[in-house]
Amino acid sequence: MKQFANFINENLDEEPEYIPIRKQKIQKEELVKEKADEEEKEIVEGPQAKLSLLERRIKMIQNGETTQEDNLSRMERLKKEEEEILKQLEMKPLLAVSEMAKGVVYTEPIKTGWKPHPKINLMNRAKIQEIRRKLHIIVSGEDLPNPITKFKNLRFPKSLTEALKRKGIYQPTPIQIQGFPAVLSGRDMIGIAFTGSGKTLVFILPMILFAIDEEIKMKIVSGEGPLGLVLCPSRELARQIYDEIEYYSRSLEMGGFPELKIALCIGGINAREQIEMIKHGVHIVVATPGRLLDFLGKKILNLDLTRHITLDEADRMIDMGFEEEVRSVLDYCKSQRQTLLFSATMPTKIQNFAKSALIKPVIVNVGRAGAANLDVIQEVEYVKQEAKIPYLCECLQKTPPPVIIFCDSKQDVDDIHEYLLIKGISAVAIHSGKDQQERILAISQFKNGQKDVLVGTDIASKGLDFPNVRHIINFDMTKDIENYVHRIGRTGRCGKTGLATTFINKNQSESILLDLKHLLIEAKQKVPPVLLSLPDPQNELDMSLECSFCSGLGHTIRDCPKLKALQMKQMQISTGTTSDSLVGGDW
Repeated sequence: MKQFANFINENLDEEPEYIPIRKQKIQKEELVKEKADEEEKEIVEGPQAKLSLLERRIKMIQNGETTQEDNLSRMERLKKEEEEILKQLEMKPLLAVSEMAKGVVYTEPIKTGWKPHPKINLMNRAKIQEIRRKLHIIVSGEDLPNPITKFKNLRFPKSLTEALKRKGIYQPTPIQIQGFPAVLSGRDMIGIAFTGSGKTLVFILPMILFAIDEEIKMKIVSGEGPLGLVLCPSRELARQIYDEIEYYSRSLEMGGFPELKIALCIGGINAREQIEMIKHGVHIVVATPGRLLDFLGKKILNLDLTRHITLDEADRMIDMGFEEEVRSVLDYCKSQRQTLLFSATMPTKIQNFAKSALIKPVIVNVGRAGAANLDVIQEVEYVKQEAKIPYLCECLQKTPPPVIIFCDSKQDVDDIHEYLLIKGISAVAIHSGKDQQERILAISQFKNGQKDVLVGTDIASKGLDFPNVRHIINFDMTKDIENYVHRIGRTGRCGKTGLATTFINKNQSESILLDLKHLLIEAKQKVPPVLLSLPDPQNELDMSLECSFCSGLGHTIRDCPKLKALQMKQMQISTGTTSDSLVGGDW
C-alpha cells in the first residue's frame, strides 16, 4: 500500500504555476516582438536577404498573408483607378475667358415665351414615368419638363407641321419627345441618341421659331446677327443642316411668317458670297469653327445678339481638336445663351466637360450612350487583307443600292473607287484630299440616286443623313468603337432596316475586337466564332466593363485604344514629330 502511494506521488503531474493575466499578456507581447525581430534579422542577414520586394510579396501571398489593399474588391480597385485616370484627363471648363475672368456665373436658364398645351402640365408622375420607360428615355437634371408625344401639343404653327408631314414625319421620336419641351422652354441640354433618331430637328426647329419671334419683335438690320449659331465638325454636315433650316424657314415664310436669313460659313468655298449675306444681317449661322473664327477675328461677323448655340456631333468636334476653337467662339458672346450639345456617342468624360458650360442642364439619353442603332443588322466577316477588294463585289450583291463603303485612308478610297469603275459600278468618292466642289458634287449625286455607291473616309460618317442607304460596308474596321457606331448609323435611319458588313482580320487590335463583340451582344446580333474565341476580361473579372473615355464595352479606360492614340498624338506634337493639323481640312 505504501509502495502504491509512493508510485502515485511520483507520477502525478506537478500542479501548474498560477500566472496572472497581466503577466500572460506581457509574455505574449514579448514572444511576438521576439518573432518579428527574428524575421527582420532573417530578411537583413538570413535566407530572405537577397529576395526582391516582388519575391517577398509572392511569398506573402503563398503563405496566405494579406494586406489592407488585398482586401479591396477587384471592382473597387478598378473604379478607383478609373477615377484617378479621369482626374488626370480633366479638361478646362467650356466657358468664355472673359466670363471666367470677371467671375460671371449664370444661375437660371434663359426665358422664352413658349408654353406647352395646358394638359401637359397636368400629367401625373406615373404617366410621365411610363412614357419614359416605354421609350427607353433616360433623363436627368433639375425641374425636368414633361415629355410631349404629339406635335399638336408642342403648339407648332400649322405651316411647320405641314412641312414635317411633307417629309413623312407625323409623330416625334423619343429624343424629340423629351428634347423639344426642354429646348423650347429655354433649357440647356445634352442630347444623346442613336444615329438617325431625329436629333437635328430638336435644335433647328426651336432655333427657327425663336428667330421668327425676335424678328417679329424687332427686325434684324445690316451688320446684326446671328441670333442662333450651329457649329459642326465637317463641311458636309454643316451644309446638310443649312439645307434643313432653309427648308423649314421657307415653309414658315410661305405660311405668312417673316423671312429668315440663313448663312453657311464653311471652308473650301468662296468666302465673298458668305460675307455678302452676313453684311445684310443674318438670323442663323451654320458653320465649321475655322471659317467662323476667321470671320469673327476680321469683325465680319459678331455674336453680340447670339442667344442660342448648338454643337452638333459635340464629342466628334472635341476629338478632332476643335476644343480650343469652340472656347474662342464663346469668347465673342456678350451675354447669356442657351447651349445645346448633341451626338450619338458621348462618353462620361465629354459629358462632364460639357456640363461645365451649361446652366441647370437637362440630359436626355435614349438608350445607352454609344450604343448601336437597333434597326441595323450587323454582319462581321473575317477577310484576309489581300482578299478584301475582290470580295467587295460579292458584298455589294447583298442589297440593292445605294451603298456606302468606308475606308481608313484616302489611298484606299481612291483604289476602291477606281476598282469599282473598272467593274462598271456607278460610284463616287469623298475624302479630305478632294476639293470642296468635288465633295459637294459627290454627296449630291449619291443623294439624288445618280450614283449607286459612295466610297469615303470618316468625313462621310459625321452626322450625314442618307435616308435610303440600304447597306454600309466597313472595308477597314475602325480604330475605336465610336467611329464604328457613327459609320453604321448611315443606314437604318428613320425606322428603316439597314445592313452593315464589317471586314476584320489579324490587323485589328484585340481591344477593338472585344468592343465590337460586346456591341454585337448588346444589340442581340450574331457574333462570329472568331470574336467568341477571344479571351474576355469581362469573364476574368466577373464584371461588366464600360470605358468612360470612349464608351467601349470590351475594356476599361486603362486599356482604351482611343486614349492611347490621343496620348501618342500629343506626345508627337510636343516633340515636333507631327503637325497639329486637323484631319479633313474642315477649317
